[in-house]
Amino acid sequence: MSDVEPKISVSKKWLTRICSRWVWAWRAPPERSSRIKVLHVITGLHNGGAEAALFRLCMAEHTHSHAVVSLSDEGKYGPLLREAGVPLTCLSMPKGRLSLGGLAAFRRVLSAHPPDIVQCWMYHANLVGGVLSRLAGIRLVVWGMHNSGLDPLVAPLATRMADRACALISRVVPTQIVSCSQQASRRHISAGYSASNWTIIPNGYDLAVFEPDERARSRLRRAWSIEEGQFVIGSVARWHPDKDHRNLAAALAKLSARAEFPFKCILAGPGISPENTDLAGLLDRYGVRDKVMLLGPSDGVAALMSAFDIHVLASRREAFPNVVAEAMACGTPCVATDVGDIGMIVGNTGCVVPSQDPDALSRAITNMALENRDSPSWETRQQACRNRVASDFSVERMARAYSALWERLSAKG
Repeated sequence: MSDVEPKISVSKKWLTRICSRWVWAWRAPPERSSRIKVLHVITGLHNGGAEAALFRLCMAEHTHSHAVVSLSDEGKYGPLLREAGVPLTCLSMPKGRLSLGGLAAFRRVLSAHPPDIVQCWMYHANLVGGVLSRLAGIRLVVWGMHNSGLDPLVAPLATRMADRACALISRVVPTQIVSCSQQASRRHISAGYSASNWTIIPNGYDLAVFEPDERARSRLRRAWSIEEGQFVIGSVARWHPDKDHRNLAAALAKLSARAEFPFKCILAGPGISPENTDLAGLLDRYGVRDKVMLLGPSDGVAALMSAFDIHVLASRREAFPNVVAEAMACGTPCVATDVGDIGMIVGNTGCVVPSQDPDALSRAITNMALENRDSPSWETRQQACRNRVASDFSVERMARAYSALWERLSAKG
């Protein structure tokens, strides 16, 4: 009997330890980190609306961790992301084309640092990033739509093919599709995309960057030789059919017929330069070449907006144009066409007119110029513009919305 008792005692001792550990583990499981690893996949990082939104999101959202993959090169925002400590991988794939080396490099990123969520931006990234992430076993894939749909007459064939492929797989690849624009989501759904998994998150803006700047205003207006009493019309938009510079030129021609209304128009953006013979010919055809200054692309958009009296966007197609909200954040009222979500952005702070209607555009600009002469009324309008962006389109609000989306998807698994 004495030989058996010690064995029974030892067995009880180990059984007690095992049970106690099991009970402790059941009662208090080890906590998983609440910090979600987000991998952003974007077609490129040159100066554009989606690219700017991605950069601002990475700078403003600090609850979770971020890394970025560019299918092409690092463009404008790559160095800025690296400087901020955001890991960046550039796949160096040719524009509109895939490469085996680029696909292999992306697969290595997914294997070496598996993300919790893959957040894609724009058609090619939605397609490549979404499909490869799913094949790698990543369940949570979010697509990003940041335009109002493609114009088949001007969109590159590769982009149209990517769009069609995305529409076909939109019910099985993305867990969620984020659009910055209500109208953009409706247009994509009508073009064949899934209608059941959309979330609208408007772009957000840093009001510490986009703010009224009197020093920049004075400096630039001197550089542009703006005369006393001259009304400055600005437009920041790349050279592209969707931006409809013909509509703007036709409206300026109507304004130039009013001798009592002296103005100068400042155009800026990629392709907006004297070397653009198509643009120069357009301005000559409408007889407004001497009224217009062409600046080309500019990194100092906030300073430009502060120097304008109004900002005009004459587009025939948009989703959620950054330049409208950026101008408003700088206290610069906007005249813009009623496309995409422009009407919602501007609200009652500016003028929204039908697209491709230079008569309506010129009348709205004239009304703004007349109000500009009434200082108290104009100052009220300027403050209303900035208040509108601060209340509804701040970068903090955008960051909170993305964070809440990722957390909700992660909780569902």
